[in-house]
Amino acid sequence: MTTIPEKYLDIFQKKSFAQLATLMPDGSPHVTPVWVDYDGRYIVINTAKGRVKDRNMRRDPRVGIDLLDPDNPYRHLSIRGRVAEITEKGADGHIDKQAKKYLGQDHYPFRAPGEVRVLYKIEPQAIHAMG
Repeated sequence: MTTIPEKYLDIFQKKSFAQLATLMPDGSPHVTPVWVDYDGRYIVINTAKGRVKDRNMRRDPRVGIDLLDPDNPYRHLSIRGRVAEITEKGADGHIDKQAKKYLGQDHYPFRAPGEVRVLYKIEPQAIHAMG
């Protein structure tokens, strides 16, 4: 497993938006902005069950992530990895934690009725760091 270089860990503490690339059934890329977290081993993405990125990652675990430092866009991480775990356990608490970080709100305000939150733990396999 490849680890995130220590000098870039601060990017995960900031309000950094990541671009997540997944693969559509026909092999074409699907890129979407996401909130991002890092637990010391895995990059963690939280989304709702049934969304395009959810379906793509369940079908094909290969992903790409590009993460810019919001204070210096010339400093960034480009990561290729694989989804190592998909779980609903802890996803509701995690999205509230992310809402605090990104929105300054205690609870995620955009939850739809009946929405099921899911965590995707991504194992970095290749990292390119700049800046």
